[in-house]
Amino acid sequence: MNHIELKQHATNIRKNILKQVANANSGHPGGSLGATDILTVLYFEVMDVNKENASTIDRDRFVLSKGHVSPLLYATLAEKGILAEEELMTFRMLNSKLQGHPNMNYVPGVDMSTGSLGQGLAAADGMAIANKLLGNDHRIYCLMGDGECEEGEIWEAAMAAAHYKSDNLCAIVDVNGLQIDGNTKDVIGPEPLDAKFESFGFHVIVVDGHDFDQLKNAFDEAKTVKGKPTAIIAKTTKGKGVSFMENQAGWHGKAPNAEQLQQALEELEAL
Repeated sequence: MNHIELKQHATNIRKNILKQVANANSGHPGGSLGATDILTVLYFEVMDVNKENASTIDRDRFVLSKGHVSPLLYATLAEKGILAEEELMTFRMLNSKLQGHPNMNYVPGVDMSTGSLGQGLAAADGMAIANKLLGNDHRIYCLMGDGECEEGEIWEAAMAAAHYKSDNLCAIVDVNGLQIDGNTKDVIGPEPLDAKFESFGFHVIVVDGHDFDQLKNAFDEAKTVKGKPTAIIAKTTKGKGVSFMENQAGWHGKAPNAEQLQQALEELEAL
């Protein structure tokens, strides 16, 4: 897929992120926009998931450890044709299956119910180990946030993944330097994340999380690594693509009003 096609998918996803959050008047746009390019490459260049196999385990699987960026996952699944696009407007509504944190029991293509930060990598570990035991050669991908890496369970899971030589596991850390309380370095600074994951036994690749080529090359490299899991450290901009949201911790979990939504959609269209 060429850059123009990937960029159009990413733009569509970003627009639907904003529409979901604005319509619900609730949600997390900042991190969702920031990680959009990562999921665009994963779902349209790397993973073999599609509408036909979304409800099976006979495919690559994805764990959204930072479950509050569910608008991104839902918008990506819709762009992939696994969810109906009109269903996105039920986000966070009563009785909707598209709740603020993803639920694997109700949404096709959601491989783990997440939301309590720090738990996703452990779940992905289990999936990777199970695939090895079952002779299933599909890969497991897990997206975490840099603020989330302040959680101790992340590092327990990292030790386990290295111990079991889970080379079918690829962790991605969305490093935007911000969390709900402000700069990660001022809360419990998790850096240097590359050195930390390497010391825990991971093969580490550092990329620009908005560069399609760097992301694709990193995922391709991860597939060649044997005997250890891979961690991709993806540097991103929170709120990417919307001028008044970029690098602003205040947009971690706040919905745009009608005027802000219109401006944001126009800016995305102009990119």
